[in-house]
Amino acid sequence: MTLRTPRLDETLIARLRADLRAADFTVTGVTELLGPLASGALLREQPLPARRVAGASTAPVATLIRLFTLGDPVDVAEVDRALPTLRARGAVALGLVDEEGDGVVARVDVRPYAADERHWWVASDLAEVATGSPVRNDHVLGIGGASTTLAAWTIRRPVGGALDVGTGCGVQALHLGAHTDSIVATDLSERALAFARFNAALNEVDWDTRAGSMLDPVAGQRFDLIVSNPPFVITPRSGEVPLFEYRDGGASGDAIVADLVRSVGEHLEPGGVAQFLGNWEVPRGSTWTERVGSWLEGAGVDAWVVQREVQDPAEYAETWSRDGGHHPGTADFDAMYAAWLDDFASRDVESIGFGVITLQRPVGDREPFVDLMDERGPVPPAMGESVRVGLEARTWLAEHSDDDVLDRAWTATPDVTEERHTRPGAPDPSVIVARQGGGLGRIITLTTVTAAYLSVADGELTPRQAASAIAGILEGDADETEREVVAFVRDAAKDGLLV
Repeated sequence: MTLRTPRLDETLIARLRADLRAADFTVTGVTELLGPLASGALLREQPLPARRVAGASTAPVATLIRLFTLGDPVDVAEVDRALPTLRARGAVALGLVDEEGDGVVARVDVRPYAADERHWWVASDLAEVATGSPVRNDHVLGIGGASTTLAAWTIRRPVGGALDVGTGCGVQALHLGAHTDSIVATDLSERALAFARFNAALNEVDWDTRAGSMLDPVAGQRFDLIVSNPPFVITPRSGEVPLFEYRDGGASGDAIVADLVRSVGEHLEPGGVAQFLGNWEVPRGSTWTERVGSWLEGAGVDAWVVQREVQDPAEYAETWSRDGGHHPGTADFDAMYAAWLDDFASRDVESIGFGVITLQRPVGDREPFVDLMDERGPVPPAMGESVRVGLEARTWLAEHSDDDVLDRAWTATPDVTEERHTRPGAPDPSVIVARQGGGLGRIITLTTVTAAYLSVADGELTPRQAASAIAGILEGDADETEREVVAFVRDAAKDGLLV
């Protein structure tokens, strides 16, 4: 199928926007028409239920679902009714559809998107569910799991200048518009930038779009916030695997993410934050913290990295061989699978981690902090506020001494609960844990000392006062009790169990 790139025509785009709005082609409008069954199936890339529901309706939103989401041919007359000011010929002129006999067929995916109480439309290349065939190497990806994950973890405090590295069709830039004064969006792909410019015009926002690889287009510039859903997928260079522009950065192994970690600090203002997703290889006999930690040596930035998933080489090969529309059991799939296994074996890779990387340029002259956490449990849909609180807490802790921590009255947050596990007949619990209800859902094993401190962490007593009393009650060493309490406070406070 011939790929199309949408054209910038402000007049026609304004008509499209008005028609989409009038048709209620929104997340709510689409969900209400399709219902939970068809909507859920479509999210799993099963289009049949949605096709049945949309095909039985004459509503404009149903026509737009059939046209842009499902990729079905639609009569010109139906398109004209669904897009009464743009009409089919206007959609053709914008490069969104092609005429085929008495009907039109979409060449571009246009769909509603909503988050952070804001609503947009996003144009991208048609997905495999609409075309029925594998995507091309220069495919421009739409709204996907990685892009929504990054958006959910991004800190949403007001900032001046922001940068979206590898913007693709502009999903992260749309989110940035709610809390930034100016946005620069870069991408190596000219097709991706064309989609980004179209989406900016469709949603009436203004971005400075620049072509180039990673940080090259912003040489010498600094920003308050940098986000990136980079082409982090580790791809064999053997020629057996398609080099999709949206996921492959042209480097071997995890070098793309490693280079971004090492260099992004140069583009941050003091106090500026960079957040992006990444994969990292873990060679046999090593650990992921050693791997990622080596990237941070000399980088001059605070680092908070949360590993969210780990796969072995076979699992990774299966995941990314399916990506792009290839199916198990085919010759192409098997060839790609084998290429990935050979590639990882060549570097003796035992596992591959995936996670969210948050970096910060310190404001003052201090040693940067590094916190590498393995937290794979479920988290709330919107993590940005938890990340903001956690980053501010880590910054405060890095800038203050143990004495400062001991002399500040801390309070256990309302979502923290304590669990005690006791063996039948035993007089005392064998395990005591503190469990966080929100954020990362941290679970911290408590000792008798730290459980006693947590029970009185109500904003009245300081840790120093509490430790002195606990040492007296337990007849323990005062200095040792104080050290144990301050270590616990630092661990619990960084993730908001204590404030």
